[in-house]
Amino acid sequence: MSPRNIHLTLKFFGNIEESQIDAITQAIEEPVRVTPSISITVKGIGAFPSLKNPRVIWIGLPDEKKVLVSIQRRLEGELQKIGFQPEDRPYHPHLTLGRMRSNRGKDELLKEMEKYREEEFGSFHAERVVLFKSDLRPEGAVYTRLREVKFGDL
Repeated sequence: MSPRNIHLTLKFFGNIEESQIDAITQAIEEPVRVTPSISITVKGIGAFPSLKNPRVIWIGLPDEKKVLVSIQRRLEGELQKIGFQPEDRPYHPHLTLGRMRSNRGKDELLKEMEKYREEEFGSFHAERVVLFKSDLRPEGAVYTRLREVKFGDL
């Protein structure tokens, strides 16, 4: 995955109609704009569904103060009002680094991942929420920015 494609997902919509973009943007504006920008720590590496069966390789975003979880819940609530069902799994903030398409190289990858399971990689400052369109291609996803709302814009 290209570094510029790494992102934190707050809500995955699946297929939506172009006519829904404005309503989605309006639904997320208030919860995002009343939230100050956030400093996010990047720590640890892991896999979904598990390290024994890695399909998605991720880097962790410890959320001790539950800031990201709180924003995600508020967004889910607002989006539910316009017809989007909330996620039924607990929210675990992470950055997806890549996907395992086969087991080739799995043992070597897991050995390398083990070295960084508790490593702190630094932090970044999140200033906005972006609504992306994702087009899946054989070489990977291509993301197109549709709308953005800045934190603390009220």
